[in-house]
Amino acid sequence: MPLIEVTQSRYVSATIRLAAATATLIDQYATFVHASADDVVDRALNYVFGKDREFQEYLKTTQSRDVVPTLRVRRSGNGEASEPSATGRKVVAGVEVRDVLPGKSGSEGIIRAR
Repeated sequence: MPLIEVTQSRYVSATIRLAAATATLIDQYATFVHASADDVVDRALNYVFGKDREFQEYLKTTQSRDVVPTLRVRRSGNGEASEPSATGRKVVAGVEVRDVLPGKSGSEGIIRAR
């Protein structure tokens, strides 16, 4: 039985780097639960965020509001629907398609959502 339940969600388009082995596991888990890799990553992260009591306490502090965004979110520019982010910037909403590009060392890759 899967540890996370995956439902369709709205996404922003972002670029992240992760180990190639992790990308493979994401694809395998997505196949296992009959969902997209994007949904698996989203639900897994939300599961961890919700279970981490120390992080939940941190979110209640003013310090959590002063975080400098480091996630590379792609801006809307192609007529797609957009929605404001927490920082007031507009971001693309919709289903993502991803490319896996080889990293410098070959042991990691870049997943770029389009």
